[in-house]
Amino acid sequence: MIYPKIPLAQSIIEICLAKGITTIIISPGSRNAPLTIGFVNNPAFQCYSIADERTAAFFGMGIAQQTKKPAVLVCTSGSALLNYYPAFAEAFYSQIPLIVISADRPQSKIDIGDGQTIRQENVFANHSLYNANLLADVSVENDLKINEAITIAIIKRGPVHINAPFEEPLYETVSDLSVKISTTAVANKANENSIQDLGQYASIWNQSAKKMILVGVNDPDSIDQEISNAFAEDESIIVMTETTSNLHHSTFINNIDTIITPFSNEDFEYFQPEILITFGGMIVSKRIKAFLRKYKPKHHWHIDTLRAYDTFGALTHHFVYEPNTFFKAFLPVTNSINSDYFMKMDAVKQLRLAKHEIYLSKIPFSDFTVFEKVIQSLPEDSQLQISNSSAIRYAQLIDIKPSIEVYCNRGTSGIDGSTSTAIGAAVANKKQTVFITGDISFLYDSNALWNSYIPKNFKIILINNGGGGIFRILPGHEESTVFNTFFETSHCLTAEQLAKMYGFSYSIASNEASLASSLVDLYAQNELPCVLEIFTPTLKNDSILLQYFKELV
Repeated sequence: MIYPKIPLAQSIIEICLAKGITTIIISPGSRNAPLTIGFVNNPAFQCYSIADERTAAFFGMGIAQQTKKPAVLVCTSGSALLNYYPAFAEAFYSQIPLIVISADRPQSKIDIGDGQTIRQENVFANHSLYNANLLADVSVENDLKINEAITIAIIKRGPVHINAPFEEPLYETVSDLSVKISTTAVANKANENSIQDLGQYASIWNQSAKKMILVGVNDPDSIDQEISNAFAEDESIIVMTETTSNLHHSTFINNIDTIITPFSNEDFEYFQPEILITFGGMIVSKRIKAFLRKYKPKHHWHIDTLRAYDTFGALTHHFVYEPNTFFKAFLPVTNSINSDYFMKMDAVKQLRLAKHEIYLSKIPFSDFTVFEKVIQSLPEDSQLQISNSSAIRYAQLIDIKPSIEVYCNRGTSGIDGSTSTAIGAAVANKKQTVFITGDISFLYDSNALWNSYIPKNFKIILINNGGGGIFRILPGHEESTVFNTFFETSHCLTAEQLAKMYGFSYSIASNEASLASSLVDLYAQNELPCVLEIFTPTLKNDSILLQYFKELV
């Protein structure tokens, strides 16, 4: 076995191995050579080489999103480290475990004019769950910090930073370890809340005729079917789910904006919940946020083992449970109550569904029709990754097959690493993965394609409307040079040359007929990763979408 000669590098690598952390994404550099040598020469580690640190971080996050285990990011010193920050922040808000190990120069070399040197310690302080600033020499204190960082990433499900100073020479190796590490066990604290603690909340529940359950980003298969059935059988409960909730039942409302956008003030007043229960991560729908912030529930209970955001300014209790565990304990101590809450919302749902189908049948080729056709075409039991901005919002309006797992970077809702995340997820998941993205998001993260690990059956469906379409449906849109240049980012670029350069199969569609045939060909071809680029009319998409909400009444 080949080991780096530097003892500190040996300690980091051996502690990672002892704690079962084996996915390593390395961005090439010199200062991190001791770590690279150690990780790459040990077959226990699965190492990936991704040159662009921003891409590498989102790629690693995509792997961690799927495996639920920390991925390690390794980079050289200087500005390389700063390129991790977008993914680091996303991992923080999406509760995805990441371990950043940055190589640094010794403290004596900082701020004296040395090249490729910045103040690396605590650089992620605002979003890091733990910062391990190591000393250059091996010590028990260093081992404790490394252990603590890894443990916190696992238990608290988020990003941590280990900063390791290495002095030259950096490339020397040895055949035997010179360190003896100490490790600490990873033990999760069991929830100590007992069934008796739920009595007062069950009493409130049993007297409330209007109860809303709102589900944000959620892992597939994390809620038992018997719990979903219990929700569906209670006429005082409305369940609203988002595309990213991965929770399905025929009685649930999975197109929130379609339902509530046309509401009158009287509708909002009637459907104002007495109790709001939330679980899962971030909520996409701005309309449901506006509704519940204005028409606040009397009680808002959030269920999560780690955090509870007061999204609606009405949070009254945080249940520190896994949602499945909570409902298994809570539902048996509750009673049903007579209510027309579900019945009236279901009537609205059926009306909206009919209006939705009528509208989709008569509109011309546009973003909206493309999303409907594309989402309907997705293979059963596949994974769907969606970029931010317009893409995730259109997806919220379309029914998705229950067997399809859906993911989107909603922690910070940025467009910066959606493609990289999707590729990392495809590598880890092994399922057929389809990534739906807009043109600006795709172009912004084009270095994601500079990646030699992309599965052959990975599909990118790129909807190119010539700019940032989201800005055309937001308040403030007015056709002008300023708008087109500084908001929409108008362009005439395509993915064709990028696809060719990176070895992707490439095809285009620009109408319903070509889209239908292209989708068939897309799923039939699995010898190369594919890009299907769909061109839609820039100047029509916004009016078609805005008119949709007007015709739902």
